Amino acid sequence: MILSDLDVARRVADAAREVILPHFRSAGMAADNKLADGFDPVTVADRAAEQAMRAVLARLRPEDGVLGEEFPPTSGTSGRTWVLDPIDGTRGFISGTPTWGVLIALSEASGPILGIVDQPYIGERFEGTRNHAQVTGPHGTSRLATRKTATLQDAILFTTFPEVGTKSDRAAFERVAERVKLTRYGMDCYAYALLAAGTVDLVIEAGLNAYDIQGPMAVIEAAGGIVTNWEGGPAHEGGRVLAAANPDIHASALALLGSG
Repeated sequence: MILSDLDVARRVADAAREVILPHFRSAGMAADNKLADGFDPVTVADRAAEQAMRAVLARLRPEDGVLGEEFPPTSGTSGRTWVLDPIDGTRGFISGTPTWGVLIALSEASGPILGIVDQPYIGERFEGTRNHAQVTGPHGTSRLATRKTATLQDAILFTTFPEVGTKSDRAAFERVAERVKLTRYGMDCYAYALLAAGTVDLVIEAGLNAYDIQGPMAVIEAAGGIVTNWEGGPAHEGGRVLAAANPDIHASALALLGSG
């Protein structure tokens, strides 16, 4: 049986779910710190999940490359790369909040063509390709579509860290936050999933890696949203990212981010 890329991505997500869930909210969950200055946790669940994800790809897509957070990249012959973050939001994971997720993207040179944001504990899976935008979860399966909010004063904005990035990054974020109806913090990749699901309007972050954004980016774009950097250019390599529900709200936020 020949599997589609989406079917392969689902099997990768299933493999991660199986490995991760026994560790979530388990007694004695330990985390190593990847930073000498600061705190960037990694757990046995992160590493084991990425190994399980890579094993599925080695079996089903051996010609493709793999870029993951926890292990060195592997090259392929197809010109395509699977981009993996086994647990995006490890800080939330070790705190017991269900806002972390498994991120999967299939990327070409110009960016991702397929993405999954999977939240195993809730049982939600957000999927996006060039002709498919879907969420499956406790309420069944439905189409993903971003909101049509036209003005910042009606918008809901998310970011993960209150400090956002540098002092100048924070100042730029505040220019947007001062205009919106509601600003919320600390949701990691789940904020991007909510944008694709049509419940929020903007996610603004800085300091991202490719594996942080490519899965969510593909899902949001499939649902009708826009993801760029803070200059309006490509965002699939990470850095400072603006995700928006529609062109109007994107243009308004972009103008403020660049007006400092």
